[in-house]
Amino acid sequence: MTHPKLIGPITQLVALPDMPLKGALANDQLTIISQAGIVVKDGLIVAIGPYDTFNTEDYQLEVLTEDSVVIPGMIDAHTHLIWAGSRAGDYSLRTEGKSYQDILAAGGGIFDSVSKTQEATSEELRKNVLIRASRHLRDGITTIEVKTGYGLEVAKELELLKIIRQARAEAVADLVPTCLAAHVCPKRFAPEEFLAHLEAELLPKLLVSGLANRIDIFVEENAFPPAVARPYLAAAKKLGFDLTIHADQFTVGGSELAVEFGARSADHLEASQDREIALLASADVIPVALPGASLGLGMQFTPARKLLDAGASLAIATDWNPGSAPMGDLLVQAALLGAYEKLSAAELLAGVTYRAAAALGLADRGRLAVGERADFSAFPLTDFREIFYNQGKVKPEMVWKAGNKV
Repeated sequence: MTHPKLIGPITQLVALPDMPLKGALANDQLTIISQAGIVVKDGLIVAIGPYDTFNTEDYQLEVLTEDSVVIPGMIDAHTHLIWAGSRAGDYSLRTEGKSYQDILAAGGGIFDSVSKTQEATSEELRKNVLIRASRHLRDGITTIEVKTGYGLEVAKELELLKIIRQARAEAVADLVPTCLAAHVCPKRFAPEEFLAHLEAELLPKLLVSGLANRIDIFVEENAFPPAVARPYLAAAKKLGFDLTIHADQFTVGGSELAVEFGARSADHLEASQDREIALLASADVIPVALPGASLGLGMQFTPARKLLDAGASLAIATDWNPGSAPMGDLLVQAALLGAYEKLSAAELLAGVTYRAAAALGLADRGRLAVGERADFSAFPLTDFREIFYNQGKVKPEMVWKAGNKV
């Protein structure tokens, strides 16, 4: 019989047990254990406490000899990791003054990535996903949502989901697939026709195949306006899919739909105003800020401070994609969002851990507590506040997935 493993001593362990899912957080609400130990077995945490309270003879030992701050494995709840090609040309146009909508209307933007992704082989796309997921893992991100959306055809979207499934079997980090077939409307369809086509031809196949249980849609005037999106969301919900919505990025309306349909999350929210903030605060929908998109597009951040002060939750994700958010660095983005929106270190940690887990409907990770998945990382620091103080420059030196150092 394999003995449980004791990892430590840990200079400072930030556990996050029993922290609220919604509302503002102060640093003094954090549970911090000095000179701590974590006991893991069969991929789960079975004990946490001061290291010197454990009888080391009862355990396999993984001794840490340097200073370390340990936090739960981070969770990126919004990415578009499966793509091919580059959109450096789009970025150059934006810095010259063209808007995201102008570039999309001219056939660039998402359409450019669709073309390049459709031209790539399945093997190229699989490798791309694994390379990006591995980079995230090195940064301490142990669970990664992965959206489709660069297929725009039923067969291609299903192929992208199959590739994600293949990559999921090989990746060390957990990959959570989301079907974003309704990313933008192909030029040969009217928006209503395309969504009806997806409802009739794609959703039933997803239900049978089990390739994804999450449906996303870009609710925006130049993609799928709220009134057009509503029947598609209703159909997906009736079939039992979890919903998430690209909401309020440029115009409002998407967050209201997210609340109406009980979506897991409403992501973006850069255009959200007081009405939308109040709606989200009154609901169980997790608002997801995507500061990488704000940086990539040169636009305002999600009103994170107002959301938290109103009593809403807040997750923070990268939106890693080839167009609007090519950086894909969660720590950098969270730190910058915190500086501009005046977020505490506790709010930032919650946003990239257990609140991000809630945005994906995952209740078994994001905290360091007995029974949770043994996913965590160690930074070469002595004070957890230095993680965001260094604005992403300091990365984890050790990452554990299911209790194994990777």
